[in-house]
Order: sequence, then C-alpha cells, then structure tokens
Amino acid sequence: MADASPQARAATLLGHPKLWLVPTVLTGLLALLLALLYMGGIVNPQGALHHLPIALVNSDTGKPPPGQKQNAGAQIAAAITSGTSNEKAEWRTLTRAQAQDQLDSGKVYGALVVPPDFTASLTALTTANATTRPTMTVLTNPGKGSLGSSLASQITTAAAHQASQTIGKQLTAAAGGQANSTTKLLLADPVNVVTQVGHPIGSHSGLGLSAFYYTLLLVLAGFMGGNIITNAVDTALGYTDSEIGPWHTRRPTVPISRTQTLLLNMVLTAGITVVSVSLIMVATISILGMDATHIPLLWVYSYCAALAVGLGVQAINAAFGGVGQLVSMFVFIVLGLPSSGATVPLQAVPGFYRFLSHFEPMRQLSDGVRAILYFDARGDAGLTRSWIMIAIGATLALLFGFAMTRYYDHRGHKRLTPQPA
Repeated sequence: MADASPQARAATLLGHPKLWLVPTVLTGLLALLLALLYMGGIVNPQGALHHLPIALVNSDTGKPPPGQKQNAGAQIAAAITSGTSNEKAEWRTLTRAQAQDQLDSGKVYGALVVPPDFTASLTALTTANATTRPTMTVLTNPGKGSLGSSLASQITTAAAHQASQTIGKQLTAAAGGQANSTTKLLLADPVNVVTQVGHPIGSHSGLGLSAFYYTLLLVLAGFMGGNIITNAVDTALGYTDSEIGPWHTRRPTVPISRTQTLLLNMVLTAGITVVSVSLIMVATISILGMDATHIPLLWVYSYCAALAVGLGVQAINAAFGGVGQLVSMFVFIVLGLPSSGATVPLQAVPGFYRFLSHFEPMRQLSDGVRAILYFDARGDAGLTRSWIMIAIGATLALLFGFAMTRYYDHRGHKRLTPQPA
C-alpha cells in the first residue's frame, strides 16, 4: 500500500527557526575559529619574531689595532651579541666547522661569518695599500623554509651593515684629515656584505616548502583515509545508509560491539595506508620529480606517520561518534597547520602556537620529513624526535580508542538500530 502522507515542502520548512539555528551557529563559529587560528599564526611574523637561531662565526686572526684590546672581528661579535637584534635573534657563537654542522642539521636558520683577514683588510683601508674592501659573509639555510631563511638573512645583513658603519666611524676618526674624499667615502661603509647559500637543497624542493606540502599530504591521507574507512565500515555493517545520487540502500545490520568495530577500522587503516602512501610517493617523486633521497626510509617514515594519524582519527571517531570528524579535523589540521613551524618559523609565531607545537602532530611529522628530504636523514635534525612522537601518538590512539569503546560496551551502549520498514 502506497504511503499517502503529504510530503514536506522546502518553502514551509525554511520558516522554522530551529532549522536555521544549529547550522548557522556551527558554521559561523567554525569560520570565526578558522580565521583566528590560521591568520593569527602568519599575519605578523616580524612582530612575533623571538630568538631565531643564527650562527655567528668570528674567524678573525688579526692583531688588535693600536690602542685597542680586541681585533675588529671580536669587536663586531661583541657588538652583535649585545645589540638590540638579540631580541629577535639567538646568536650562537661558533667556529666555522660548528656553524656548518648546525646549518647541515637544520639547527640554525643562517650564519654570519667574519673572515680570518678581516682586521688586516680594515687596517689597510687607511693606507695607500688598500686594494679591496673587507668582506663579511651571510650564509642562508633554505632547508629551513624560504621565510625562515629570509628572516635570518635580513637580521644578519642588517647586523653586518650596522657593524660596518660603526667600524667606519672609527676608521674615519683614525684617518683624520689625511684621507681624501674618495677614501672618506670608502671608510664610511668599509665592509662588503655578500650572501651565499650555507646549506644547498635541490632545485625541485619548492624553495624549502616541499617538506611542508609532503607532510600535509601524509596528514590528509591519514585524516581522510580514516574517515572514509569509518564511513565505509558503518555502511557495510548496516549502521549507515548508502546514498549515491538517486540510489539508496541499507545493508542488514551486523551485530558487533564497538570494540570489535574499532579493531576492524584500525586493521583496515593499517592495510589501506600502504596503498595511499605508496601512491603519494609515486606522484610526488616519480611523476612530479620532487627532490628526495633515502627513498626506503622515506617510505617507512611516511607509512608510520600517516598510520599514526589514521589511528588517531579512528580513536576520535569511536569516542565522539558523529562529531568525531569535526574533532579530528581540529586536532590534526586546524590547530596543526599554524603550529607546524614548516612555513613560518616557530620563533616568528605567537606563544600560543609555540605551545601547541610541543604536541600537535603536524609539527612532529614535518620535522622528520624535513630531516629526511633536506638534512641527510640526520637524527639530530629532528628525525629522532619525530620517530619518538609518532610512537607516542600511535600508542595514545590505541589506548584512548579501545578504552572508550570498552567503556561504552561495558555500559551497554550498543549501536544496533532497527531496520526501517
């Protein structure tokens, strides 16, 4: 017998305020939070910049000029480390070899190098033997990202020019009236500042951004894969209707506990992640030609990273039910992107994001990807910490997920629902 009940019309339903209330509040709140969180992390990196690690190398071996206790390199180093730029930069006084090691491990964003003959070259400017201007070298580290490397370059270049002008005043005063106009012009800004790449990366590395986008792919693979698997399992077990275009079906409901459902979801996640991670590497490396070394290690790391995210999504979905996808989106993406430190250095974001970076998954994963892609897979470049955090994250996901489902099962919160007529 056909259903003779009248069908509702959209025009009538639109007049009900309750229909508007929930989606309006949730959509507006989500838009507000997204705007505040995303833009809050990048809108003023210069203003938020605080203690950006930069190496300072004083290789000057010259004797102190007459009447002075230190050579020019030592004077510059002392002036820079005690100057106002110290608020924005964390100057690390290192040898040339130490500075190169920290550039190669991603521990510093750049370096300022004073050469061995610096004092001798400066002293020669006040004599007729002057041939070339003394040089200070600014070293960049593009593996730390284009913005971070640029900020470090700006700070080091400004510090070098400030030191040059200070030294110029001393040299001009020492020369007195003996210097001609050309020499005075030279002495006003005597130091030549050159910029070089301190730790080169490949030309197919997105100017240091390929690590961020690759990490984002891994997070999205775990996030979307986890949600797709959850929905697919619920559909296959008869707990959710399947609707594709005009076709609507619902399978017979399979009696299964929440714990067993979560176990099924996690095993499927572990297997399907193999495929998704492999395809990501084929697309990025084989097809697009992204610069990458340590390919076997990168695959293993990528699989573990995406799996940890997928397990976390499954645990959250099992614990929070229908709103789990929204919760996991905030955990893994909304809060993860601005606190990852992969595009804007953590030293250039507000303190709230630096706090999040201690445990937000994307920061932990991006450090490991950057270490593999740019820093020869060195453990001290962030890879060791990333492995530890992946292990902790996966363990917490398993403990939290199964603790919640066992609690629900123990309390009798079954998912069985009657079939529609």
